[in-house]
Amino acid sequence: MTPLTEKVPEKINRLPDLAYNLWWSWNYNARALFKRLDYTLWRSTHHNPVQMLHEISPGRLADAAQDPAFYRHYNKVLMELDREMENGHLWFRTTYPELKNSPIAYFSAEFGLHNSLPIYSGGLGILSGDHAKEASDLGIPLVGIGFMYPQGYFRQRIPSHGWQEAIYEQLDLNQAPIRPMLDDSGQDIKVSVMLGDRPVYARIWNVKAGRVNLYMMDTDVDENDPWNRELSARLYSGDGEVRIRQELMLGVGGVRILRTLNIEPQAWHMNEGHSAFLVLELMRERVAAGATFDEALEQVRRQTIFTTHTPVPAGHDAFPFHMMEQYFSRFWEELGLNRDEFLSLGRHEESWGTAFNMTVLALRTSGLVNGVSKLHGEVSRQMWRSVWPERPLEEVPITHITNGVHLPTWLPSETQNLFNKYLGTEWLSRQDDPTIWERLADIPDAELWNLHYQLKQKLLGFLRERVRRRWVKGSDDPTQVLTSGTLLDPNALTIGFARRFATYKRADLIFADIDRLRRILLNTHMPVQLIFAGKAHPADDPGKMLIQSIYSHAKHNEIGGRVAFIEDYDMHMARYMVQGVDLWLNNPLRPREASGTSGMKAAINGIPNLSVLDGWWAEAYNGANGWAIGDGTVRHDRGSQDWDDANAIYSLLEDEIVPLFYDRDRDDIPRGWVEIMRESIRSSAPQFGTRRMLKEYTSEMYMMVLSELALAQ
Repeated sequence: MTPLTEKVPEKINRLPDLAYNLWWSWNYNARALFKRLDYTLWRSTHHNPVQMLHEISPGRLADAAQDPAFYRHYNKVLMELDREMENGHLWFRTTYPELKNSPIAYFSAEFGLHNSLPIYSGGLGILSGDHAKEASDLGIPLVGIGFMYPQGYFRQRIPSHGWQEAIYEQLDLNQAPIRPMLDDSGQDIKVSVMLGDRPVYARIWNVKAGRVNLYMMDTDVDENDPWNRELSARLYSGDGEVRIRQELMLGVGGVRILRTLNIEPQAWHMNEGHSAFLVLELMRERVAAGATFDEALEQVRRQTIFTTHTPVPAGHDAFPFHMMEQYFSRFWEELGLNRDEFLSLGRHEESWGTAFNMTVLALRTSGLVNGVSKLHGEVSRQMWRSVWPERPLEEVPITHITNGVHLPTWLPSETQNLFNKYLGTEWLSRQDDPTIWERLADIPDAELWNLHYQLKQKLLGFLRERVRRRWVKGSDDPTQVLTSGTLLDPNALTIGFARRFATYKRADLIFADIDRLRRILLNTHMPVQLIFAGKAHPADDPGKMLIQSIYSHAKHNEIGGRVAFIEDYDMHMARYMVQGVDLWLNNPLRPREASGTSGMKAAINGIPNLSVLDGWWAEAYNGANGWAIGDGTVRHDRGSQDWDDANAIYSLLEDEIVPLFYDRDRDDIPRGWVEIMRESIRSSAPQFGTRRMLKEYTSEMYMMVLSELALAQ
């Protein structure tokens, strides 16, 4: 394969650098540049400019270099990129100039940056990706650590019987927006970690997200045995043995990557408990340098931040003691501890017995801990109060910083152009300022509604084209063609439900009374339709049963084509969904939704939420920006709770939502609905964007750590 530096003409020789920096994925002008280069190839490569540059003909590149309009566009984008990379004008450097060289290490098991790099499974990964993007926008000196999964997360296939199948495809690392980290002799830089009685090696890949560098481990190297080469192949697969080995590599190996690259983080941020073993490596280093264990623990606490995302006890990783002994018998000796002292760091009573819990380890060794919404903070304090038995509940040291979403990623260019016109071109740089969003009142109802209808048409067109391609390839039978959105009506009220198919999210709740639902869907004058999408974990049979149940409804002719299930949900499809449906449905069992960022993505696009008062919606709902299912009361009887919530959904649809959507004036504009759309944007964009979130992490977490560290020194 010809290196891109040799293939691309000298006049436009920085195109490869742009392609390898995922900054383009959230910059409209940069994306437009690649579209301009070859729109057909842009689409066929699924918006992957690295693959695009490998496949494009030299003649097309030569023509582009000689095209004055393309060259002007190219220079404009590169000037904008250079301005961003310089960082002199960015928020962090101007607010905290003395800390510009104080790196913050951010560890996460997955990063969802773009569909050209499918190393994410869902909300946690998308949050990590948005976190990294906003850190770049603000100039925060963040460095990310994770895994480069060659097989990523699985591709979802729903055959005609409706039972989810998992398909794993090898990522072509040569055509992904990643680059290997090489030493001065051009060899892969590697780190090793002892797993049991032998070392396991990992090479390092660099992913650039604007100014932020992410370093990803890959164990598929010659030094490893075949079973260890597969260790980082897939995301969240395998048994507990695979999981503990992955988490050892993530935590311990991640620290060693930063040491190898001569990066000295001043703060260590663990995004969920998967990376908690990093604290053991940090303490081991300090003990080896002469500190006692207690001194090492205190030093690590001063530098460590832990964000927990899971409000369900069973969702936290825990390993039996015999497994910990197998992998850490040497480690506790290096810490100056005996077996019991070491195991007490993570000791916790699980439903299946006493075990070493990764979240407990993180809680006991972190100086700052937060949940990801106000309600989740309350739930976490209750859940983990046993870690601080001497403290009253209200003093359990777990606070909250509510999640947010990255506006440039999740707002389409059409919406951004509308905001430029009416909010002013400075709206994006002032996105966390509520006053800028008051200008939404200046947008005429007709323009806001017409934009939404255009995006809805794009969604339905995307679904139809997807089905057509699969049909041409012979991969769908007629039943699947009909269940995948081809029968949807662009004029019908369209409700979207797209998320991971875990049972507590109750994807099938709206089907509790099928006769009542059928009357709502098939109303001749005010029809309603449902679009479902999402994956169940490959080992989650109850989740797969939910998918099969909904798929069976979508197949049934009595529904009249008003229900669709769209397979293989990913970031690309998510953008169409959160921008193009009319109403976003979310009905988890309260309080099991830690945050719920999919609802935020819909809200910033003017898509009202119909949601249980859980996670972020418990903070966001104001009575004018959507609808609440129930009043937040939690019943202990699951059957009663389900029935009450389902009836609340039906009543809201019948009495309020559907009539309001179809209440049109002589211009066919639903003025009342548009006001709710406007309020959805106004109330959510400044408060539930990553701009607000990252500024809170900086002032309430990062600065606390960096300031305390400076005092200690």
